[in-house]
Amino acid sequence: QIDPKDYTFSGLKDETVGRLPGKVAGQQFVIQDCENCRIYIFDHSATITIDDCVNCQIFLGPIKGSVFFRDCKDCKCVVACQQFRTRDCRKLEVFLCCATQPIIESSTGMKFGCFQYYYPELALQFKDAGLSIFNNTWSNIHDFTPVSGENNWGLLPETAVVQDYVPLPSSEELKAVRISTDATKSIIPVTRGRRQKSSDESCLVVFFAGDYTTANARKLIDEMTSKGFHLVQTKEVLMKAEDGHRVFQQCASEFVPLLEKGPVVALEFNGDGAVEQCQSTIKEVFSGTKVFVSESKASASQDVDNFYNFADMQMGM
Repeated sequence: QIDPKDYTFSGLKDETVGRLPGKVAGQQFVIQDCENCRIYIFDHSATITIDDCVNCQIFLGPIKGSVFFRDCKDCKCVVACQQFRTRDCRKLEVFLCCATQPIIESSTGMKFGCFQYYYPELALQFKDAGLSIFNNTWSNIHDFTPVSGENNWGLLPETAVVQDYVPLPSSEELKAVRISTDATKSIIPVTRGRRQKSSDESCLVVFFAGDYTTANARKLIDEMTSKGFHLVQTKEVLMKAEDGHRVFQQCASEFVPLLEKGPVVALEFNGDGAVEQCQSTIKEVFSGTKVFVSESKASASQDVDNFYNFADMQMGM
């Protein structure tokens, strides 16, 4: 028998509370009427509602469905979810991983950054919640109630560090979780999203389904970012043959048969020389693996558009 009290934090003040990995195990969770608290859910859940919280710092592990903030103000959060919504909130700062377009409603002073967090159990929790680490539309916010001449939301500074917003837990129980907030270790690849691109040259790389798809994508991200290129966006999505023809064009015959194995992982890198650098890294590091990479600077921007137009339609954006 499930006791709702085990899945609720209510009416707390000046406290540090949390749940360790394995303790929520996909249940719903409720956080309400908390003030000046630090709250950590180091597990996956079904849905989470957060109501009437003030000046709290909150970490929420992967949420299979939606997270809904209502009537909250001055909170700083790290959140991974399928759907993100706020209503009647003021001044929330959120490091977000969200599979669908995040929605804010009658909310002001909202700031968003890309989710960056690691602890050993987190990768499996993402799987259990049915979330892909590559589907993150953190910066593509939809404001349901825009006010003309005003902007209700913006992006956190690029230099923002998670720990300055949501510090690591200080309680003995929660210290057992081996956390890293180092962006390079983050379970979610840190993307630039909608930030201004530094160059007019982008490159599309697509990895096909197989045992090492995730590891290969991460390896390429590490190689490229260490050379100063920016990862703009990532996507994991199933493609049909006709999508493959549209995206891969003259190389379609080589890649379309690989689509039957499962979803592809696509990466967009940006920076002067991105195409050449992606090509040479793939030759060196992934010889023997079939990878689609833009052929030239001229075709690359079309590749990126073709792929993400298709992917956004797939995801119902």
